[in-house]
Order: sequence, then C-alpha cells, then structure tokens
Amino acid sequence: MDNAGWHAGRRAKREDVAYAHVHRLPGGQYMPAETIGPMAEPFIGGFQPHEPTSPPLAHHHYHPPPSPVPPPLPPKDKNGSPYPSPLGSPASPPLSAGWRKEPSTGTYSSHGPRSAQPSEASTMSETTAGNNVVSTKELTRMTAVERSRILRVARMEPHLQFMCGPLLRFDTIDEHGIWHGAALIITADAGSIYEPFPLLIYEWDPDLSMPTTFSSFGPPKPSSPPTNGGLSPSKTRARSGSAVGRTSNVGNGSSTPTSGSPTWNQLNDVPNFDLGPHPADPHSTVLPTSPSGTSFPVQSSASNGSGSGFASFPFGGPGGYGILNGSGLGANACKENVTGQEIWVYGGPGGTFTFWRFLIRVPLGEREMAVTYSINGGQKMGFHVPGRKENMRLAVHSCNGFSSGVNPDDFRGPGFKSGYDPVWMDLLSKHAEKPFHVLVGGGDQLYCDSLMREPELQDWVTKSKPEDKKSYALTPEIESTIDRFFFNHYCQHFRSGAFARANSSIPMLNMCDDHDLIDGFGSYPDDLQNAPIFKAVGSRGYFFFLLFQCFTNPAIDGLVDAPGKHVYQSLIVGKEGPFIPYPSHSSLSRLGPKEWILMLDCRAERKKDQVCSEAEYDKVFARMRTIPSEVEHLIVQVGIPIAYPRMVFLEQALDSKFNPLVALGRNGTMGLSGFVNKFNAEAELLDDLNDHWTARNHKKERNWLIEQLQNFAKARKIRVTFVSGDVHCAAVGVLKTLKLKNKPEISPEQDHRYMLNVVTSAIVNTPPPAGVITMVSSLASKVHKTLHNTETDENMMPIFATEPNGQSRKQRFIMGRRNWCHVEFDERSGAVVFDIRVEREKGYGATVGYTCQAPAPRWVKES
Repeated sequence: MDNAGWHAGRRAKREDVAYAHVHRLPGGQYMPAETIGPMAEPFIGGFQPHEPTSPPLAHHHYHPPPSPVPPPLPPKDKNGSPYPSPLGSPASPPLSAGWRKEPSTGTYSSHGPRSAQPSEASTMSETTAGNNVVSTKELTRMTAVERSRILRVARMEPHLQFMCGPLLRFDTIDEHGIWHGAALIITADAGSIYEPFPLLIYEWDPDLSMPTTFSSFGPPKPSSPPTNGGLSPSKTRARSGSAVGRTSNVGNGSSTPTSGSPTWNQLNDVPNFDLGPHPADPHSTVLPTSPSGTSFPVQSSASNGSGSGFASFPFGGPGGYGILNGSGLGANACKENVTGQEIWVYGGPGGTFTFWRFLIRVPLGEREMAVTYSINGGQKMGFHVPGRKENMRLAVHSCNGFSSGVNPDDFRGPGFKSGYDPVWMDLLSKHAEKPFHVLVGGGDQLYCDSLMREPELQDWVTKSKPEDKKSYALTPEIESTIDRFFFNHYCQHFRSGAFARANSSIPMLNMCDDHDLIDGFGSYPDDLQNAPIFKAVGSRGYFFFLLFQCFTNPAIDGLVDAPGKHVYQSLIVGKEGPFIPYPSHSSLSRLGPKEWILMLDCRAERKKDQVCSEAEYDKVFARMRTIPSEVEHLIVQVGIPIAYPRMVFLEQALDSKFNPLVALGRNGTMGLSGFVNKFNAEAELLDDLNDHWTARNHKKERNWLIEQLQNFAKARKIRVTFVSGDVHCAAVGVLKTLKLKNKPEISPEQDHRYMLNVVTSAIVNTPPPAGVITMVSSLASKVHKTLHNTETDENMMPIFATEPNGQSRKQRFIMGRRNWCHVEFDERSGAVVFDIRVEREKGYGATVGYTCQAPAPRWVKES
C-alpha cells in the first residue's frame, strides 16, 4: 500500500501548495519543475570517483564514505600498509587510466594493465621492485608521447554527448543457445557527431575462466564469534517448500586491515569491491584498482585490439563484476560490431535528442562468460551470461523511488549523500561476489507523480471540482509538458547513483506499474480515465516506459509478435488498452534449461473491473504452451501481490458515499484535504486498494487466473511461482492444496497447487507506517475460503521470525523494511531459492537474508 505516513502527507501538501504558485518568464514560457542537461563531462554515470571521503572516525563512530563512493579496497600489499585513500579530489590533477597517485609517496602506481613502450621499460626498472610505480619526477624525464601514453584515457571517437545510458536489456535465450539482448543510449544531437552512426563493440571469450570475484582475494577473515544475535553466519539451504529464515554474509572473505579505521565493508559484512569507470565517460581517469595481493602484467596495445593502450581485462568492481583472469583473449575469442539504430527523437526546449538501440547476440558457451562492450571506442564495461546448461541468477526489485512528501534524506545513512543509494549498493556488492545475469524490475522503476508539479499543469491540478478536471482541454502546451517531464525524469533517474551502475552492467527485464505512469492509473472510474489530460498522461507514460525500459518503439518495431517478426523474441503483444493507445507488452523469456519467466503486463489493459483482457490471457497461455517439456519452473511476475492479506473492510469504508472523512476532505475541512486524491476527490488510498488482485472488482479474475495456472502446472509438471512488489514491504504468500479431514497433507514437492508469491518491495521507497504493518500482519493469519471450491488453501509464510539484528519478532508474516530479492536455481535439489535481502538498519544499506524455496515438481505428469 502506497502510504508514506501522516508526516509525509503533510510535507507533500505543503510542497504542492508551493508548486501551485507559478508565473511565466519574460518570454512567455514557464520555468519547468524538473529540467536536465547533458551528462557531466568529468564522469558520465552514477558515481563520481574523485570525491574525497570523510576523515576516519573512531571505531564506534565510523561511517561509510560518502555515497556514491564505494567502500575502499583491501591493502595492495601484505606488509600491513593502511588502506589507500580514495582517488584524487576535485582539485587534484587528472590521473591516468591505469595509474593512481599514492597519497603517502606522491608517486603514481599502476592499478591495471596498460600498453608498455620500450622507453618506459627502463624507467620502470628504476622503480620499487614488484610494483609498477613511477614518480612525477620520472614522468617529467619522459617524452611528451610517452607521458601521453601513460596518462591517456579512453575517449569516444566520434564524440557523443550522453543524456542517459548505456542501459542494458535482456530478451531471451533461443533454442540454439544464443543470448539475445540490447543496449540503449540517448544522446544530445547538438553535442554529438553521428558520422558514422554510434558503434557498439562487444566481445567475449568462451575459453576464458570466469572473473575472480573480490570476495576471494586476501587472507581469510579471522574467526570470530557469531554476530547478529548469535545466528550462524553460514547460509543454510531451505527444505523444500519451507522457509529458512535469516541468512547473513559474515565471513565472506573480506580482508581485514592491519591498521586504520574499520571499513564500511567490515562493519556491514559486505565484501570489498571497487567501481569501474562508466563506459560513456569520455574523460574517465580511473580503471579498477588491483585487489589485495594481485598485480597485473603490462600489456601491449595490440593485445586488446583497442589501439588505445587499455587493459585487456574489460571491467572491474560492481558493476563489479570482478576482474578477468589471464592477460588477454584467446584463440576462440569473438568480437562483434553493432551500428546503432535510431528508434526515436525527442525534440524539446533544449534541442533534439536521439535514442540509439544496439541489438546484442551472444552464443552461450559451456560455462559462464563475461561480455565486454564499449561505445565509439570509449571505456569498456560489461555484463555476464550463463553457461549453456546453467540457469540464470536474478536480482528482483521494485518501487525504486520515493513517494510524494517523503524526504530522501531520512533514508540516507551516515556517509551517504542520497537515500536512493544504500540498498542498491548492497545489491551491487552481491553482484561483485557472484554476478547476476538479469535485473528484474517488478514495477515502479521510477515515480512519475511529480509530473503534477509542472507549472503548465497547475491550473488543471488546482481545479477543486472533479468535473472541471475531467472536461479540461488538452492543449499543445500541456502535451509538450508531459513529454518534457517524462524525458527529463527518466534521464535523471536512470543515469544517477547506484541504480545507473546496475542498469549498465546487469541487463534489465522490466514491467511497469502505476507509478511508472502516474499514481493509480487504470484503477480510477472510467470518466476520469477518459479525461483528456489524465488519459494523455497514461498514454505518454506507457510510451516512455516502452522506450526507456523495454527499448522499443511500436512505430518502428511494429506490433506483430509472430516468430521472426519482432526484434524481441520474448514479446507477447496483447489487446489495445481501454485508456492507453497501445496493446499490452508482456514477455516470456527463457532463463535456462529448467527455468523461464513470464512478465505479465497488468497495467496497459487495466480498468477498475479488469486487470488483463481475455485476449491478453489467450495469447499468454498460448505462448506458455510452447515452453519445452524439460522446464521445471515458471516464474510469473505480477506487479501487485496475488496472495496477500485482504483489506476488504477498508475498501468498503473508503468507497462508501456515506464516509464523512471523504466529504470533509473534498471541502478541505478540518485539514483533511489530503484524505482525498487530487484527480477525482475520492479517498486517497482507494486507488491502491482497487489495484489489488484481492479487491472486490478483481477477485473473480484472480481466482480464475490461479486455477488456470494450477491446471497448466499439473499438465506440464512445472512449478509456478509469483513474484510481486508494490506494497513497500516483504512477504511470502502460499497457495496449496486444501487439507481434508482424515487425509494427510500433500507435500509441497508433490502438490501442483503449491505456489509461492514472493513479495519484494521496496528497494528505495519508505515502508508503510508501523500501524499499517501491524494491521496487515494481523490480517495475514486470517483463513480465506475463496478458493476452497477449487481445493485450494492460502496463507502467509511466517518467514520473518527474527529481526535483522537477530531479536525475535511477533509480526512473522510482514517485514516493513527496504529490501530486494536474490533468486537462484539450486542444481542439487532442483528448487528455486528466493533470498529476500532486508536492510539491516535504515539508511545503511547492508542486508540480511530471509530465504524460502519453490520446490522442484515431483508429481506425475499427465499423459
């Protein structure tokens, strides 16, 4: 439930009043509430590598370095040297790619392979044995060409001025074992050269061993008593169909410095990692620092084929992804060049901006591989693909933004600069340990509610009568305002902070929910949904969702999803929505030999009494029947939980025309104006309740869908598991065969009706107030008989028996803390493990795991 609390509501109301006072500039135009320019030249991407950290504090007051600077690396040497300080400062001279200035000596040290020139070799021989270190004095004795080669950074040629990107998207793995995906960049035409068109180069080596992860470097962590309430630090596998409870990351290989203050890694049990440069950065001065006890040989520029003297390994740190073993690509290495395809051009007050898409195809090898990519010869970045016989590891998240009125600083732990980053930093640290193959966005990848603060919309927003809003004309000025907002808002959100690092290094697979468009879109009465301005907001919001999150433009790619007719093989095109002029865009993707995922579009065709149309369900189930017989797991992503505590009584109270609070809110009496929404003056929470699968208007459709999936599971011997977001808390719902009197309960492995609904929300947004969590928890134990006629029982799994600090807790069904979910196939048991990572302390980011399993199907398949 999108309820940020009373204080946030009051704050949002004050802000709305402030934004309502607008005036035109001398030229006749308004000053936009949200504007954006090209990405900063010093570093294009989510992280600023040259920001100094705070000075070390006493042990009990130590705070992590300012976000988004990553935690420091272990010592380079084993001689007890302290941790190196972060690179440079705004006043520092630029450092070269592959060299770092040592604070203690003032010399430059190598922290990555680079091209060695004959004249440099003699200079390096004079340096400290075993360390490629050259002093500034020695640099002055070199020729200009030699200095340039040492200090040179990768630059894009021709130059591109980025507005956003690169972003990565996963499509599917085809029957031939070829990975399909895409990359997207958005460039400013005025600052870019398109002769020739942008070029993406990607390469991989099927013979190269997987990256060594940072958690494996350095000496073993000294043994210590268990932390976190005395629980075992080891991760225990769950029994089939049952919850494991908490897991932690203590003892994961982080090394311990022999001097200096404790690191963020040690205090939060997170492995050490570094952040590599963003691939779009034309002036990036940082390449990954070598982990403890590791050095890299100097390579010739010919070894990596780039001609720029850059390292033969592609990337490091989270995007982390570790550092590749070996000194170069082998005989079977492959390289592909892809010319960008122009899929849309946005024209606004700042000029024109082009969306470039690059389709990527990688034949899978026998083992997991790293794939590197660069654009126009700029910095290299990368992602990972599984082996041909392996199943993908997923990172699932939702609600990646803050509701109106929430102060992000309230979630900014000590040392962080933004409340958006902490939990994303935790996800990136897990990615550094063991790379994820897909980043699943379960809805609300960004919050677009601030559109209502744009000055051109204030006359419409402040209309007190809902009838006036519904009849308000959609002017060309408002149309351009809506596009301007979505373009600016997407660019800003997708290029900022730790999320930008994740979306450029873990291919995304996204589905929209209401906040990707506007709060509650699809769940209001038809008269509001058809209002000119409100309908335009939803239509353009969905279009920008397709562009930024799915990398598709229906005008370019078409709407035919037959084999070979669309650029994305996984796409399932449904029926045109009642309020959105596009059909639904669901997808069915192969994650490996045993696992597939269905991203069900529950927003494009939604209306108050419908989630998906019959036509959409027909196409989805027809595509599902093409899943190979050997597949054992189908993950179904639905934005809103399908097995979750009911709030029927609250729905009835808020929907009642006799509710006095609604009447007072419409009149603004007694300070209750915030009790009703700003669109049609209905109760503020009613759209959230109407969104739920368990709402009165959707219950029949929900029960039908569950029964159809049970029949599919039984016939195909496949385990169906739901993943959801939306509600800003974590939970696990369970659907299973109803136990009859005098009959034993069917084990989860043998039960085709056994379906989990793993709810992971939110990775950024605030949890509901404590009172709401208590109310939902009390409802979680209630017996629901709505599916008893189909021999199905439903309840909630008591997975949260302890707090993240190890203390016991009463509310075992619902966890009101920020979270995300790590999903991995267990090769030993055939189960899919869902590890819900819950933030240990507000604003600190580091998480504790609560694990459950979807067991392998072991019933007899129908003939």
